[in-house]
Amino acid sequence: MGITENADLVGRLLDVMEHDILPLTDRGVAQGNKVFGAALLRKSDLSLVMAETNRETENPLWHGEVHLLKCFYENPVSRQESTRDMIFLSTHEPCTMCMSAIAWAGFDNFFYFFSHQDSRDSFSIPHDLKMLKEVFGLEPGGYNHDNAFWRGRGLFDIMAGLPDDQASALLDQANRIRARYAALSEAYQASKDDNAIPLN
Repeated sequence: MGITENADLVGRLLDVMEHDILPLTDRGVAQGNKVFGAALLRKSDLSLVMAETNRETENPLWHGEVHLLKCFYENPVSRQESTRDMIFLSTHEPCTMCMSAIAWAGFDNFFYFFSHQDSRDSFSIPHDLKMLKEVFGLEPGGYNHDNAFWRGRGLFDIMAGLPDDQASALLDQANRIRARYAALSEAYQASKDDNAIPLN
């Protein structure tokens, strides 16, 4: 089943970020975790399957996306529904580990709000771009967004292709979400020296 990249999709993904992921991330940051989160939605009706957030204070591998997959596979829903029938939403463009995990889990897509450059510049977390450069020799954006495993798309890229009357309300919501993440980022940066996350 394909995914139509339109205003309805973007609006639903923004709603999930704002109302399902952000409250979890708010609590996670208060416990010393980073601001990254993720969610799964059904392609058929865009209903929420599950949302989660970063738990790196428990395990440095529990990025938002990987922690979501861990929780998904611990839940009975994973035996009832196929990942091929789901949308993978990431608040931030997935790192190399998370991209690989998405592929290994059988998803054929992911959508993200903040880019790798945003993670570096707005959140002072440069590790995604550094990993791409140091390990794989790739410049920013240098990986294949369309490949044999999945199609990766930024929500702002989709919004840029929408008519102004459709994009306007979405951009208002996106700016509201950006402001909430900016506040969470400040809280994380102020407390990150108190945690034991290797790449904080």
